[in-house]
Amino acid sequence: MYDVAVIGAGPAGCMASKRMAEAGYKVLLVEKMKLPREKSCSGILIPKSIQMVEKEFGEIPDTVFSHPKINRGIILTGEDGQVFSFESEGYNIWRNLFDQWIAHKARDAGVELKDLTLAKTCEEINDHVMLTLKERGKVYHEKARMVIACEGARGIIRKNIRKASGDFIVTYQTFSEGTIDLDTDFFHAFLNPHFSEYDAWFNVKDDHLIIGVGVKNASMMKSYHSKFLSFLKSHYNAQIGKPEKVEVGIIPEIRPGYTVDLGEGRVLFAGDAANLLNPMGEGISSALASGYAAAEAIKSNIHGNDINSGNILKSYESKLNPEIEYMIRQWKFLGTISPNFG
Repeated sequence: MYDVAVIGAGPAGCMASKRMAEAGYKVLLVEKMKLPREKSCSGILIPKSIQMVEKEFGEIPDTVFSHPKINRGIILTGEDGQVFSFESEGYNIWRNLFDQWIAHKARDAGVELKDLTLAKTCEEINDHVMLTLKERGKVYHEKARMVIACEGARGIIRKNIRKASGDFIVTYQTFSEGTIDLDTDFFHAFLNPHFSEYDAWFNVKDDHLIIGVGVKNASMMKSYHSKFLSFLKSHYNAQIGKPEKVEVGIIPEIRPGYTVDLGEGRVLFAGDAANLLNPMGEGISSALASGYAAAEAIKSNIHGNDINSGNILKSYESKLNPEIEYMIRQWKFLGTISPNFG
């Protein structure tokens, strides 16, 4: 019997599992992919993320950084062409290497880490949750007193509980060599609905120009990407080579009302699985914060063999409320810039 089973070895899962293991609990962390695994992401750590990471995991190693190492902030361009610049120095990292580093930090803290292990179902039974896992073709069961699902916007465990996958945005981005008349020290987001149903973006990693779009209809992602590419060529003299890599990802679609789903019973949701996401797809900070809050809520409500899942959920919501309020403020502010997000 594990005290906690954590599903997904991203920032939320690694933070939650490490915090629990350091407090002396028996923790299982499973990741469906082989580490280091690819994760479609801008890979930018904003200042609040850097503070949390360095406090909990230590100094970030040089091996996870991409060039340029420092991201100076974000430049938003509205559909009317108006430009808004927000300077705030962050780190430019590769998510696959960053996630592997924090997962190994969790393992070193005493977490039992298993990659290539898919969580297929979970069922609450009396005083525990029964997980069905598939590891390298073998299907078996594990018991845990609590589960924290950190497996993303279309996670199997959340869908298993809610009987629905929720609303999401499909992200599509390409990596190419080339040149462009944009400041490569910034992340650029374009809010014009003609070439994206969410936002379109440009940033640089290790001399690769990353060009991406967010869409609600996956069948339209290449069409929108092509329109955005044409826009960059005509407005910013972009000279783009043939894509060397293509990434497709999933993020939650945040709508007015800002519904957050933190779980039920003995299963908590964190990160994207909880519908936590800041504007322009920044989810690392809320993932770290929710993983931390989930672990602290469980720790403060386990007394010997006694566990009150209702109190845990209330405590989790209370501890995470400042992060939720921050997220809502960010989305409301974006709505003042672009009517698309109103």
